[in-house]
Amino acid sequence: MARRPEPVFLERQSYRRRRIGDAAKFLPFFGLVLVLLPILWSRDATTSGGIVYLFVVWGLLVLVAAALSHYLGTTEPAQGEAGKRPTGEG
Repeated sequence: MARRPEPVFLERQSYRRRRIGDAAKFLPFFGLVLVLLPILWSRDATTSGGIVYLFVVWGLLVLVAAALSHYLGTTEPAQGEAGKRPTGEG
């Protein structure tokens, strides 16, 4: 008998976990862009407005990082993930 072809797509949970991991890896670069953005502001911007902006960006980055960390910590990795090596038994 012929084998059934394996699915091309990843399981939904595994796919979501990988995308959340990608978002967590991208977050520091996105944060750097947001933090450096005040450099492009015109000279009309006030120092206090810039400080408030930086504090809000910092707070949002902390919240997003905490949410991503919580989600990645609570989901179970799919079978075959989590660094398991095949033992060759079977």
